[in-house]
Amino acid sequence: MSRYIRERYKNFSAYTPGEQPKEMEYVKLNTNESPFPPAPGVSRCLDEVDMKQLRLYPDPTGHTLKAKIAELYGVEPENVFLSNGSDDILNFSMMAWCDEDDKLLFPDISYSFYEVIAKLHDVNYRKVPLQEDMTINYKDYCQEDTNIIIPNPNAPTGIALSLDVIEEIVKANPNHVVLIDEAYVDFGADSAVPLIKKYDNILISQTFSKSRSFAGGRLGFAIGDKGLINDLITMQYSTNPYSVNTMSLILAGAALDEDAYYRKNSEIIQKNREWTDQALTELGFTVLPSKANFVFARHPKVDGEKMYLRLKEKGVLVRHFTTERIQDYVRITIGTEEQMKVLIEKVKEILQEA
Repeated sequence: MSRYIRERYKNFSAYTPGEQPKEMEYVKLNTNESPFPPAPGVSRCLDEVDMKQLRLYPDPTGHTLKAKIAELYGVEPENVFLSNGSDDILNFSMMAWCDEDDKLLFPDISYSFYEVIAKLHDVNYRKVPLQEDMTINYKDYCQEDTNIIIPNPNAPTGIALSLDVIEEIVKANPNHVVLIDEAYVDFGADSAVPLIKKYDNILISQTFSKSRSFAGGRLGFAIGDKGLINDLITMQYSTNPYSVNTMSLILAGAALDEDAYYRKNSEIIQKNREWTDQALTELGFTVLPSKANFVFARHPKVDGEKMYLRLKEKGVLVRHFTTERIQDYVRITIGTEEQMKVLIEKVKEILQEA
């Protein structure tokens, strides 16, 4: 850091993204991207885009895409917010709703970016420990009436909460915002979007990155009460009103037109997840029950770091975390059937060596 950086950021720990090497070097199962390409209609749309549009600023309202999202999820366009990836929704939420006297609660084992953004904005946050089985005890979030972030399914565990439990959390915090981060909801969990019609304090965050094969397009969206959406727009327009680029607006709209394609891909990933879970279990792994496009697993004979490093040496890239409670686990993105068979083959080699 330079000598000019603000005092509060001198010892700041930023988020560490997953490795992004050249894909041809590895079977890449570390960053929860889709193994499938965008829908054919998205590629055709790209070929037909009038490049002259790029000389103009993008539509800051994103009204065309908002209308499509609203129709798909059974809400109104005024209930939809668009952002440059769903991380921006987290950023704007903490800017908008976390006063100095408020607390923000989120799980201790979860998406590490929550803590990074909280520290960035000097938010008074508390990490709530998961239970011994790595599940969220919803009652821990029903005691203080404060701001909440709940990832559903959780990451990196993949474990999901039921809609009834989420509603209990929303009802228990009537004077604060409950943000449900549904980045992985399309792989088998229940979305809380229907709850926005009953409660004005719930915000649903989703992304095109995972199930819609659009991680490079950087497009997230939130669904919630009109008042919450306007708060987010205020934060966005005070930061970067043109944060969603023209190409992403156009191509994301084309992706929504091919929803059946992505639903089919999600079904394939869920099937591959079940196969991988069973194969790892038969090899002696403990595999947490996942509703995401990844599994979280550990083996009693090979610790998480060694498993990660040996797999990397053998051309398979997975994710390892050094956090004490989960350092024995590896997170494995679910890819194609062929990719998962390679993973299991290499894991068998490692176990034989051990």
